Amino acid sequence: MNVKVKATIIDSDGLSRTLTRLAHEIIEKNKGSEGLVIIGLRTRGDFIARRIAVKIEEIEGVEIPVGALDVSFYRDDFRETMEHPQVQLSDISFDIDGKHVILIDDVLYTGRTIRAALDALMDYGRPASIQLAVLVDRGHREIPIAPDYTGKNIPTSIGEEVLVKMTEIDDEDCVLLVEVDA
Repeated sequence: MNVKVKATIIDSDGLSRTLTRLAHEIIEKNKGSEGLVIIGLRTRGDFIARRIAVKIEEIEGVEIPVGALDVSFYRDDFRETMEHPQVQLSDISFDIDGKHVILIDDVLYTGRTIRAALDALMDYGRPASIQLAVLVDRGHREIPIAPDYTGKNIPTSIGEEVLVKMTEIDDEDCVLLVEVDA
């Protein structure tokens, strides 16, 4: 598989500004940080969630519980496309009952991952609400799911993908529009 970078959509400084804006929007919509918990989808959504939680703490002076959710076994295409799934542990060590869960993912595409995440979250409790924050919405939904908070809308065409790179695993922060040849 060949990957050709077509454009840098967000650079390192832009990513930091985007996450700061998302943190402010979350606080504003929820009228503060009381009752909020943040859960990031493995892998990059987890790192984004942790960064947003730090920004909310800087703004509000309150530490927000942060967890990570792996949805591999909840996906509707688990048996079809995942011969050897890279399963990671979920880490939600706090109660979500009655809380306002901010679910965070890096790229929203078909909506299937988020549908799986909603199913998985219900195994942990019954939140007061679930809100979705995504770094990038690239369109092409197959399931009627829309984010509450969006870092950037990037319309893509067939053959294009959005690649999010994060320092924690990629040694750099950026969002790239790439063309993929099979």
